[in-house]
Amino acid sequence: MSRYPLNLPTQLKKEAELFATQQGISLNQFIMWSVAEKVGALSQKLDDPEYPQVTYRRGTAGIPTPILRGTGVRVQTVVIANKSWELSAEEIASNYSLSKSQINEAMGFYNAHKTEIDTSIEAEESMEPVYD
Repeated sequence: MSRYPLNLPTQLKKEAELFATQQGISLNQFIMWSVAEKVGALSQKLDDPEYPQVTYRRGTAGIPTPILRGTGVRVQTVVIANKSWELSAEEIASNYSLSKSQINEAMGFYNAHKTEIDTSIEAEESMEPVYD
């Protein structure tokens, strides 16, 4: 591993520290994760430039899944909370420690990629056990 000195604007550093703390990781881990996420996204060319707050992450199955950048919250989670649980953007933002703009962008991404997200939701629902 190589070292790289990094100067961050004060406000950006404070925000990064806050997100790192919320996720229970160090600032260094958060920055490394963020850079790895961005490099991976640019390498895969999966991101939709119309939705800069949404990126793709490969899960354990190797399937790219759209998430809200820097959070790990899947777009389909936001969609389910809105459509199935009938939560408002404000309620979703509060429940998942997100901003309202992130929720709006996730829903916009869903509208632009409806087939992809709906297929993923249906596939996940079909794997869920049904309890009587």
